[in-house]
Amino acid sequence: MKKREAGVLLPLFSLPGEEGIGTMGKEARAFIDFLAETGNRVWQILPMGPTGYGDSPYQSFSAFAGNPYFIDLETLKEEGLLEEADLEKERFKESKEKISYGLLYELKHKILRKAYENWLSKGGNLSVLLEGRSKENFDYCLFMALKDFFNGIPWLSFEKPYRDKDQATIEKFLEEHKQEVGYYAFLQMQYDKQWQALLAYAHEKDILIFGDIPIYCAMDSADAWGNRALFQFDETGYPSSVAGVPPDAFSETGQLWGNPLYDWEKHKAEGYAWWCKRMEYCLNQFDLLRVDHFRGFESYYAVEYGAETAMVGEWREGPGFGLFQAIQKHFQKEELPIIAEDLGVITKEVEELIAKTGFPGMKILQFAFSDFENVYLPHMLKDSNSVYYTGTHDNDTLRNWFETLSDWERGNVYHYLSRSQNDWNAMTELLIKTALSSISYLCIIPAGDYLECGAEGRINAPGTAEGNWQWRLPENAFNEEKKAVISNLLRTYGRFHSPAPQK
Repeated sequence: MKKREAGVLLPLFSLPGEEGIGTMGKEARAFIDFLAETGNRVWQILPMGPTGYGDSPYQSFSAFAGNPYFIDLETLKEEGLLEEADLEKERFKESKEKISYGLLYELKHKILRKAYENWLSKGGNLSVLLEGRSKENFDYCLFMALKDFFNGIPWLSFEKPYRDKDQATIEKFLEEHKQEVGYYAFLQMQYDKQWQALLAYAHEKDILIFGDIPIYCAMDSADAWGNRALFQFDETGYPSSVAGVPPDAFSETGQLWGNPLYDWEKHKAEGYAWWCKRMEYCLNQFDLLRVDHFRGFESYYAVEYGAETAMVGEWREGPGFGLFQAIQKHFQKEELPIIAEDLGVITKEVEELIAKTGFPGMKILQFAFSDFENVYLPHMLKDSNSVYYTGTHDNDTLRNWFETLSDWERGNVYHYLSRSQNDWNAMTELLIKTALSSISYLCIIPAGDYLECGAEGRINAPGTAEGNWQWRLPENAFNEEKKAVISNLLRTYGRFHSPAPQK
């Protein structure tokens, strides 16, 4: 992708439908059709891992597993694993506009367990199923069965033999709970099958899927439980330091993320094998990959475990270019389809690392209007090797952002676009045009911006604990008129993609 293209940011969970959350079923295919019809080339999504408390896709139970909530129940019905009455569509109606994760937790797993029981009764081979999982994915299935056994508590609170993964204890548990571990393996089998079918459909339409990988693993994850030696844990078996960012203009106490930090010396000694496996897993699922918090590979902020804020911490050296050399060697490619999330306070050393990798960075229009020499303004871009956004999943919608700006910053927007208050109602489209006009080779517009959503369309507000990751696209939101507008915009700015001829 070194020519001008465009795409749309829409989390898979935000798709409409009758199952309480977006799935890998017909609505996902309809969205791919919409992208192809309007001349878009790329569908950008958020991380697809299984989520826990807080529902954030950036805090997943595994870096090597898919979220079972995305499994399409209608597809399971077509395969004979469910009946129409099993789908309980009436109960899911309360999640039509906003996702209710409590309802999903209660209802969807009940339905998926019914499908699993039907699979077993139809001759499903449990041993073959378990043997077919990768080590990392099997660890996830085992981990989730253990969490069920301990009523959902974090693994650091498991009884010691289970917490420390005592071999005899785990073998006995697996023998006694094989069917429960098998349930999670069944979900992963169905997830993999449905996702690969959706990916193939996208490729038939000449659409690329743009995935996302969090830099850190969640503390309560199969990754940390199963690979404790690869993280900064002390001799007691508990973390010594955790991740965060220091105080800045946005937070007086910093942000205490609480993720376990990597033991980069251990990773280096093993040739970064775990990271190579992680990248292989991701690049088997996505055509492009955004790597979150890229600055953490140059240096990362460490906070003592147990601290209440991130005010006291220290910067430590990350793996640097050595990690990406190992990944290039693993794939036997110098160029990888990776985009570096390089937002926030970026040092000269981070800029040098990104330049050395050659990865495109990100430019955000909403960050651009502090002054007229801001590096995110279209006229300040130095080359096309970047991805331009009106905003990301962490930003407000374009419309609500503009309407709630301070008077002086809104004045900067008017001045830059040679507009006035008379153009208030046209500003969302004008700002989208500004983003599309940039020299960046790829421009991504969030779906909510094309639809001119207000605050209700925001996906995530960083630093808040409630109300995030819930927005759903209204049914038939992209009508023929809206599709024509989008197509014309992409043609105007040289970003309209004509699908490749079908072979």
